[in-house]
Amino acid sequence: MPIKRLTVNSVLVAALLASAPLFASPSQTQIAPAVATVTPSLQNQLSIFAPAPVLSQSVLPAAPAIADSASSADIGDAGMANASDLRKTLIGLAMKLRDIRYVRGGRDPSTGFDCSGFVRYVFAHAVGMELPANSASQFLAGLKVNRSEMKPGDLVFFRTAGRRGQGRISHVGIYIANGQFIHSPSRGKTVRVDSLEESYWAKRFAGAKRPEAMAQNG
Repeated sequence: MPIKRLTVNSVLVAALLASAPLFASPSQTQIAPAVATVTPSLQNQLSIFAPAPVLSQSVLPAAPAIADSASSADIGDAGMANASDLRKTLIGLAMKLRDIRYVRGGRDPSTGFDCSGFVRYVFAHAVGMELPANSASQFLAGLKVNRSEMKPGDLVFFRTAGRRGQGRISHVGIYIANGQFIHSPSRGKTVRVDSLEESYWAKRFAGAKRPEAMAQNG
């Protein structure tokens, strides 16, 4: 019957139309490309997004540590500012040896120092300079320096054996700056920093000398 055939044909056409998307050409399919996004917090963590801070960290060296653990007051920053590298190296080692006990005839940190042994050790190990064995010989070997012209690393001498500074040269220390010097004082004490202005040392001060090799290096 014509009516039934028309109905069947209509149903088939409707079915084909409904299934048309299943047979669509692959070229017509639109696939959105994946886009990687980086949040601001992640950008800050990746060096590629913030190269400047990373470069500054890798190029700029860490601030050099002071050669010893002494306070700025002990070393005298103002006096050390214009000192040569040689003198700074010498003072740096001397300050590291503070608190080592006094031992008569001592020449090494493991056993202790007397005054001349301390000075000899510092000069030998800091700048490779050999000094005479005792304070009297060290006094004769150096070049005389006026007190107002003393520099870090100069040697300061004292007459501690006689009364009120009238005896022989018997003690030596290393001048730091601003009237301060470091030395190994006497039995029962340790390497320490003292001032030339202190009454005991002021009365016994015999003068300052500069080892010849130090004079040549400024």
